[in-house]
Parts: sequence; C-alpha cells; structure tokens
Amino acid sequence: MGMMETNCSPAAARHLAGPPALRPYQVVANRIHELVRREAIAPGERLPSERELASALAVSRTTLRQALTSLEMDGVVEVRSCSGIYLSAATRPLPPPPPGPYELLSARRLIEPELAAMAARVASDSAVNAMLSAAAEMETARTKGPEDKAACEQADRHFHLTLARATGNNALASVLEHLWSQRGGLWHTLEQLLATEPSRAETLLDYRRIVQAIAARDPDGARSAMRAHLERYTRTLSRG
Repeated sequence: MGMMETNCSPAAARHLAGPPALRPYQVVANRIHELVRREAIAPGERLPSERELASALAVSRTTLRQALTSLEMDGVVEVRSCSGIYLSAATRPLPPPPPGPYELLSARRLIEPELAAMAARVASDSAVNAMLSAAAEMETARTKGPEDKAACEQADRHFHLTLARATGNNALASVLEHLWSQRGGLWHTLEQLLATEPSRAETLLDYRRIVQAIAARDPDGARSAMRAHLERYTRTLSRG
C-alpha cells in the first residue's frame, strides 16, 4: 500500500526496503527448483541435460552453470562428469514457493478489514492517537518523494501494524506482521513501478478514512474503508 516514514538508521532502511534483487544465477537456481517440483523429479533421478535446461529456461550456459554450482554447493544436485545432473539422493522435499503478491493481498483482504472493525470497537484512546501519528508519519514521508523508498515502506508497515496492535490481540498482530515479512522481491518491484503520485495520494485518503472510522468507533465503517483500500490496491496491482 502507500509507503512512508521518517528517520531510521541505514541498516534499518536497508532491511525495510525489502530484500536485495537476486542475481541472475540465483533466479535461475530458483527456476530449477520450480522445474524439479513441477516435473516431480525424485531424489536420485536425473535432470534434463545442461543444454536442455539452458534452452528451457532461456538462459546462457554460463549463468546456468553458476546456478548449478550454487545448487551443488547447497547439496541440492550432483553434477556427475560424463553422466549428467542428478537431484541429490539426500535432498529433502523442496519447500513450497513463497506466496506471491496476489496471494498476500488475498490473505490481507480476509484479515485486515476485520482487524479495522475490531480496532473500532476496542482501541484505547492512546491506540487511536498512535494511528493518527502513524498516518501523519506517512504524510511526512510522502513529501520526501518516491526516491525515499525505505522511509515510505517503513511508514506504510508502521501504520498497518499499529492498527493491528490497536485490537489488543497480539496473535492477530503477529499474523499480520508475518504476512508483511513475506513481501518478497516481486512485490517490491511491482510496488515501486506503481508508486505514482496519484496512487500515493489515494492511499493517504484511504488511510484517513480508516482512521476516522476507528476514531468514531464505527466498526462497519472501518471494515468498509479497509476493504475498499485493499480492493483498490489489488485493482491497481492487476492493471500494472
């Protein structure tokens, strides 16, 4: 959503700006993981040849070899001279891929409107003030311009987590924090492409409506305002 914030240390800024972009060979290594999963290649079985992999993945042999070296060092594959590439017999089942941007937004559309409604019912005056302060931080970060991505990201995250904590339910706040931690490189790439001035202005209007409904102790209004915000953001992301 929006993206904002104020002062933070360089280390925190790097963390909050999201993970660094993957190197080409790391992207290819991930795609080999996906191929193994998709083709249901079992431990000990042979993968396609280097030439076939390079063609299927549309990458150079140099990048492919770097990816295979990385996977071999991690114990995922064995590259046998004059024989081929094999999935290591000791390889554990591959973990599921991380959730994509639309999966994360789908989960948030289920959770965050109810968090907003709950906050409208139970938030203390100090919690409401904290949300107002978070919204003000977002306004400040917006004036810094789109190039200050770390400030924008931190303020955006701070607003949503402040709202979640205003429910007084630490379990729910932890769920939302976990969803935010799942925002990977693709999410950040898409968000940076869509971080236009009109989009940021609309986000700030959305947040003002959410806070106003919570401050007015209007659960239905808070729920609707948060749902409208997330649905608008999903539409923006879909249009790309």
